[in-house]
Amino acid sequence: MENYNDDRTNNVVFSSKFSWLWVTVGVLLAIFLLAKAMHEFRLYSQEGRYSYPSSVITVSGEGEVTAIPDVAAFTFTISEEALTVDEAQKEVTSKEGKALEFLKSNNIEDKDIKTIEYNISPKYEFVQETCTAFRCPPGRQVLKGYTVSETVSVKVRETANAGSLLQGLGSVGVSNVSGLLFTVDDEDVLKSDARKMAIEDAQNKAEKLAEDLGVKLVRITSFHEDGGYPIPFAKDGLGMGGDMMRESVLAAPAIPPGENEIISRVNISYEIR
Repeated sequence: MENYNDDRTNNVVFSSKFSWLWVTVGVLLAIFLLAKAMHEFRLYSQEGRYSYPSSVITVSGEGEVTAIPDVAAFTFTISEEALTVDEAQKEVTSKEGKALEFLKSNNIEDKDIKTIEYNISPKYEFVQETCTAFRCPPGRQVLKGYTVSETVSVKVRETANAGSLLQGLGSVGVSNVSGLLFTVDDEDVLKSDARKMAIEDAQNKAEKLAEDLGVKLVRITSFHEDGGYPIPFAKDGLGMGGDMMRESVLAAPAIPPGENEIISRVNISYEIR
């Protein structure tokens, strides 16, 4: 009986020590997991809150692409005055019909002809009543009619025909032609090429500068692009509306498209170490 009690006492002591061991391991594990969680949370917070590095270099790069324009674009305006809106609209519609018929007969597709503005406005005239020896009545605005105008944009895909089209529009009564501009139909591809060249130029400059300074490039901290816009060849004597433009189109000018330059400029900042 005494041995049985001793064994029982020993078992209780062993179980108690074993329990404390598990508690200690559990506490240590909890502390470890808590410390790890706090570390991860600190890293996550730092990622979400950007801190500007203390050492940075900034370089610029430039890329340039040239292309021969494959599209010419211009606008023409038809404007008529009449006593009523209906009469003015009929006059505009008649001239517009002749102009559109001429354009389509010269292989200009419907998708390349677009009305960009249509205006109807009243025309007033100030009338002053005759003054007498006793009083001078106030003047008044008198409606004299209406002005209707329509502006149409035209895209010419065969640029060599631009001059003859301007001449032809003048022959059908269109006297206000303006804004002849030579462009590249798909400029996005050229802009992308110019941007790539500018980025490569900046990267080469950054690598050379880092080598001269004895530092290493770590990462890009900022990027800015300025440019990517086409610079067209200048055309003297174009873009003039009215009679001056009519005189030029009657001469059927030969209009060279020249070249367009698309330039992209970038600024890139690098963290260095």
